[in-house]
Amino acid sequence: MSFQAYLDAVETKTGKTPRQLIELAQAKGFDGAGTKAGDILAWLKADYDLGRGHGMALVHVIKHGPQIDAKHVGGVGTHRDESDMLWLDGTATYPR
Repeated sequence: MSFQAYLDAVETKTGKTPRQLIELAQAKGFDGAGTKAGDILAWLKADYDLGRGHGMALVHVIKHGPQIDAKHVGGVGTHRDESDMLWLDGTATYPR
């Protein structure tokens, strides 16, 4: 599953776009440099019943923003993304 596919699945499961979840995380102070991934994962599990894989995709964008390493872009395989910038505004608003 690609990084973007994880975020899209989170939206389907929670009804919230990745950007909305990032904003909620920021309101809880989870965007600070000292925040541990485990704290964010515990919140996502408790409030949204998200597992580790989907949670870690959100941890990345909460702590580091939407850009991913270029090594994950292009090529073949199910774990490859189309772009090094993840779309956070929901599947209904993908640029066409």
